[in-house]
Amino acid sequence: MSPGTTFTDTTKKATMDTLATDIRSTNESVTDLRLNALLAQLTLEEKAQLLTGRDFWTTWPLEKIGLRRMLFSDGPTGVRGEVWDERQPSMNFPSAAAISSSWDPAIADRLGAASAVEARRKGVDVVLGPTINLHRSPLGGRHFEAFSEDPVLTAELAAAYVSGVQRNGVGATPKHYIANDSETDRFTVDVKVGDRPLRELYLLAFEKAIVESKAWLVMSAYNSINGTTATENDLLETPLNSEWGFDGVVISDWTAVRSVNSANASQDLAMPGPDGPWGEALVVAVKSGQVPEEAVDRKVLRILQLAARVGALEGFDAVAAEPADREDPVSFAREASAAGTVMVKNDGVLPLDPASISRVAVIGHNARYARTQGGGSATVVPERIVTPLDGIREAFGAENVTYSVGAVVQEGIAELPLEQITNPVTGTPGVRVRFLDSNGHELFAEDRRSTALVWFGGDAPIAASSTVQFHTVFTPEETGPVRLGFSTVGHGRIFVDGVLAREATIEATGTDLGAAFLAPPSASVQVQATVGVPLEVRIELDTAGREGALSNALAITIGVEADDADPDSLIRDAVEAARTSDIAVVVVGTNSRVESEGYDRTSLELPGQQDRLVHAVAAANPRTVVIVNSGSPVLLPWRDEVAATLIGYFGGQEFGHALTDILTGAIEPGGRLPTTWPASQEDVPVINVTPAQDGTLTYDEGIHIGYRAWLKAGTAPAYEFGYGLGYTAWTLDSAAAPAEAAPGDTLPVTVTLTNTGARPGKNVVQVYAEKPGSAVDRPVRWLVGSAPVRADAGETATAVLKVPTRLLAYWDNGWTYEPGSYILRIGTSVTELPLETTLTLSAASTEGAA
Repeated sequence: MSPGTTFTDTTKKATMDTLATDIRSTNESVTDLRLNALLAQLTLEEKAQLLTGRDFWTTWPLEKIGLRRMLFSDGPTGVRGEVWDERQPSMNFPSAAAISSSWDPAIADRLGAASAVEARRKGVDVVLGPTINLHRSPLGGRHFEAFSEDPVLTAELAAAYVSGVQRNGVGATPKHYIANDSETDRFTVDVKVGDRPLRELYLLAFEKAIVESKAWLVMSAYNSINGTTATENDLLETPLNSEWGFDGVVISDWTAVRSVNSANASQDLAMPGPDGPWGEALVVAVKSGQVPEEAVDRKVLRILQLAARVGALEGFDAVAAEPADREDPVSFAREASAAGTVMVKNDGVLPLDPASISRVAVIGHNARYARTQGGGSATVVPERIVTPLDGIREAFGAENVTYSVGAVVQEGIAELPLEQITNPVTGTPGVRVRFLDSNGHELFAEDRRSTALVWFGGDAPIAASSTVQFHTVFTPEETGPVRLGFSTVGHGRIFVDGVLAREATIEATGTDLGAAFLAPPSASVQVQATVGVPLEVRIELDTAGREGALSNALAITIGVEADDADPDSLIRDAVEAARTSDIAVVVVGTNSRVESEGYDRTSLELPGQQDRLVHAVAAANPRTVVIVNSGSPVLLPWRDEVAATLIGYFGGQEFGHALTDILTGAIEPGGRLPTTWPASQEDVPVINVTPAQDGTLTYDEGIHIGYRAWLKAGTAPAYEFGYGLGYTAWTLDSAAAPAEAAPGDTLPVTVTLTNTGARPGKNVVQVYAEKPGSAVDRPVRWLVGSAPVRADAGETATAVLKVPTRLLAYWDNGWTYEPGSYILRIGTSVTELPLETTLTLSAASTEGAA
């Protein structure tokens, strides 16, 4: 109660809150009645049609009830929209791993709000994100798209993201429900997981986004859980609906619905369309009694309610007619990237003063060709990317910066730079694309500004064409041999200056449809290039006879393979540049063949010769700063040899600006690790992502993943969970919490800390629980709360963290509260915990499955 607040004021406020709740409840009841009235107008065939997508990205409209189509779009770190097209660019925000490293729900909320603004700009009703599966093993190929190894941190950030998206009138879609924590055999793997880890880890990560943020959708996963595929699993009903009160739409991952029997589960919408296992088969199943019509009605009502929320149903007010919360997206992307950058080492070399530095050696393939996002369905096409090299040249002056590639990271084909290609028809930068029939007649043509092209939907007649022709004029920047080629699946030909140079059939590798489509193998041919002398390049790809789910989709990259013929020479050149410079900045990282949707990693090592490169550069210049451009943990065997290390993740389109803001001290490196970084792969306690021969992947580690497993094993990683450095110094002064609590209470934990340094800074207060002598298996300690804290130089700040006692309970056919003494340890990482307080939990109790 604030000073001056009277009992009457409090009573009035409580009455008003109750009245507002009653009004909302009444409005919802009226809405339910109106939706039921619309449902009554539909035939069984119309209802069944609404439960399968109309095409790859949209649902069916139905004019007679005022229902327009709804458009879905991938969106964890940007919103692509209906077409994958560089002419309709999207914001490329930092990856989820970078956002989670901020440990700041406000950043996640702002990302959600900004994503919704992007969605509204592109006519998108539903964003297919956030991805909130856990970092169970560091080999998981899609971890860049998910938040953390910890369920509580994940839940906080996911809930904030969902709130931000939906506040601006767009549906959010927590995914992939559930236990879809790796990519190997993701369509068929059967995850065997016990009740305790399922409830205490994997479901807990989703719960807050449903219960508190009221997500409008949830995406069911490809995998099975304990023998039943996700789209038919009872987990869609319990806990999602029956315990958490979910009233939204369960949308399938694309092609995850495999049978009409899934209509008996709480699976509401099968994507994509128009074909699928429901449709006419569902009508027949209802008429035969195999599926109750009441089950269909419930699904349709949920889809209509979603339509009402997003403004797709006439006569219903959308949650937000216009976005209520806007900010400059480019500025936010820059701020968010810096907030999530983790400094794990600094011997005092940082921050740098540009005025005192006359020469900077920038080294590394990823310095010039930075990865700002991971591969796969989450990919967006930004209008502009600021690379680390761009940012450093801008901050230190281009005349003071040298660049050396050092080591090749690229695998396969890289697109041709726009400034080096000319459309032969228009004379402008780009490429002419023509879709031809079997007689060579043009069906459709378009002028594109990229040679990395994807068609999902849109006007291009892929299925009707026999050949697609790509025509451009490429002007090389260097003299020497280059390998021109293309990356796709199918049969194609490469013509250079009108002469057939290579013909090849490229087969998909592996069984994952997404990986085969978005990260296919390549074919190339060596061509002699002369600087400034144009080469006419034409690629022809046969498209006749394409079948399957992607028959009307196409992905191709036309470009060059990297020259890795003399790696020793590349390292020598980089070493010489470093030796003659005041500072060396080396950017190391992964590539799209290492971290992407559709496959897991096999190694945590950096690809290529990058480790050799860093060892050599650090030996030549003791003022070597390394920036790690990866979406998830990699091994850093040179970490003790360099002066400073920054983990920048996939930092979004403003990656280069954010890095130079940190390098120059304009801003604090705000990140703390949301996932443990190992010193060696052999040390990792939970690593297996490969199913057994029977298709099962057993989570036999139980509740011990991430830092919990590291603590249980007693092995020290390179950098522990929660760790990160800043540019100032702190003392943690005191911590206080109630000495006693009852099951269901929420505890205030008050922490005071002082910025003892000479500049403003940020810290992250973390609270962990321990239960000495527990009667059940427990982690050594586990996260129960955290908060970012900012303070000026010399300032003492106070953080009050709310810790629900539910996070002290364990699952045993209900949330079971073990009585007795708990220790709450408070600090700045899972092992740096200087403060503690003791809590006594009253008599044992079990909440029903709630």
